[in-house]
Amino acid sequence: MELSDIKLFQVIAKEGSISGAAKQLNYVQSNVTARLQKLENELGVLLFYRKPKGVQLTEKGVLFQQYAGSILRMVEESIRVLQDHEQPNGSLRIGVVETVTCGHFIPLIASYQSTYNQVELSIETGQTPQLLEKVKEYDLDAALVTDIPSFPWIEIDESWTEELVVLSHDEFNFTTLLDRKWVVSSSGCPFRKRLEEWLQDEGGSLENYLEIHSLEILLSSVKAGLAATLLPRSVLKGAYEDLYAFPIPEKYRYMTTALLRRKEKHTSYAYQAFCEMVKRDGI
Repeated sequence: MELSDIKLFQVIAKEGSISGAAKQLNYVQSNVTARLQKLENELGVLLFYRKPKGVQLTEKGVLFQQYAGSILRMVEESIRVLQDHEQPNGSLRIGVVETVTCGHFIPLIASYQSTYNQVELSIETGQTPQLLEKVKEYDLDAALVTDIPSFPWIEIDESWTEELVVLSHDEFNFTTLLDRKWVVSSSGCPFRKRLEEWLQDEGGSLENYLEIHSLEILLSSVKAGLAATLLPRSVLKGAYEDLYAFPIPEKYRYMTTALLRRKEKHTSYAYQAFCEMVKRDGI
């Protein structure tokens, strides 16, 4: 069994057809078919059901797909370890929740790229649950996320506490808390979850709200007076530093943000340098 055949299997599974895999890999379709049959003969099992409009993984195929992914990740990881040099280089994939980007994150990234210009850095924004899943599946090397669950595979390299505040374009009267209109992000957002907990404890619920997925648009909505929101105080930068910020009850006021990765994952020099910069300069 060759690694190239395992990669070919993965592409077929992803594309859902042999013709699609052939097009993706720029191979002749008959070559893809022959190599798949060779792999199935070596394993002694049928990996795909052939259908008129594509293929579908068999039960054994689903099982092999799990091992195939692990095998390819281990090979890629071993290559990275062997080729790693003390001078940071190679690729570094970092996930980040949008609220973190409002602070010192952009200047930090600029400093990192200027100092370590041999590193191919990619930044992906998203909600904590999605970024955690990508770290778990090795699609990201690390992530800066908020409200971290206690998963056994997580290794936290740096963490700090953020203060949550109610943001409004005018004075906020807490006696009308349950009647206010709110602007929030999607249901996976930890700040929305904290707001829902607060309102529930006050005998209400999050009913009168506007859901916006872009932090920039969300803050602009608050600035325009459409609604109030609950976010870290650190977002009060630039165009939004004149928003009113109101402290909330201590029970709901603080949330942890952290730089984390998979516990058993090799830490490249590129990541070590990034981690040290975060610890030294802050976010």
